[in-house]
Amino acid sequence: MLYADGVRKLRQREYDNADLYSDTETAQAEQKERSQQNFMEYFSEASKKRHANSSQSIITNWQRTLDFLKQFVGDTLLFAKIDNRLAEEFKTFLLSAPCGGNKSGAIAHNTAATYFSIFKAALKQAFIDGYLTIDLSAKIKGIQEQESRREFLTVEELNTLVATPCDNPMLKNAALFSALTGLRHCDIQKMRWKEIQIDGEQARLNFTQQKTKGVEYMPISAQALQLCGESGKPDQLVFEDLPDPAWISKPLKHWIESAGITKKITFHCFRHTFATLQLSNGTDIYTVSKMLGHTNVKTTQIYAKVVDEKKNKASQAIKLEGI
Repeated sequence: MLYADGVRKLRQREYDNADLYSDTETAQAEQKERSQQNFMEYFSEASKKRHANSSQSIITNWQRTLDFLKQFVGDTLLFAKIDNRLAEEFKTFLLSAPCGGNKSGAIAHNTAATYFSIFKAALKQAFIDGYLTIDLSAKIKGIQEQESRREFLTVEELNTLVATPCDNPMLKNAALFSALTGLRHCDIQKMRWKEIQIDGEQARLNFTQQKTKGVEYMPISAQALQLCGESGKPDQLVFEDLPDPAWISKPLKHWIESAGITKKITFHCFRHTFATLQLSNGTDIYTVSKMLGHTNVKTTQIYAKVVDEKKNKASQAIKLEGI
């Protein structure tokens, strides 16, 4: 609201003084006024306007970026004070910023990279809107993301999990469903029976991804359909009572450990498992990318690297004596 009031006052002053300045002087006066606006308020308004229909994860990332920016400079940051040096200092701040809440330590490197890219996006928009005279976003280097290890399960481990009881049967079915379809927890949790279509012996999902908002139409296997259980009413959730991510860790960890699996497995690892096993079994990367709902095949290529590592290990498996 403060941001909107500032813009209205600026427009009123422009109108009141219109006859007093030449075009050049008017432009300079307007720019000076803009440079005294608060970037923090602009950032908040830009986030609401730009991501009104975006996923909750994107909205949360923009809010977290603003929170860290406030930790760094306070509630007020005039556009006139923004330069390369400030941006570089904010970058350094993010790379060692505390997690906050109940978590100890600093935020992850790739998380810092995400937040800084959002900061750059806001600077770019401010340049387009005329609040910055220089496109700082083009001059500032982002934080290079680090490749993270994508843990996955083998087919043998999946079969072991099938045979291992879980304290929460709904969680077990949903996790195995993710391994067979590649769906995220958020999409499985909100999936309704009307989104499952059966044509002859082939079942398909017709749904909107919560993260990307992309409309997906994908086939699923008979085993995946079986994990959904008995068909319910069209608007009924398929995996009713599936816990939120915050409540999954303990029962999931107990199930994994009961199966004798020592890997650090999260629910999202079942999605990684789907991608890795598909590529290992010869499915081309573009098909896997589409099935995962990735908007860019580069996102899928990280799984291809995992498969290449497996091939490298396999190449050393056969040893001949006397050579």
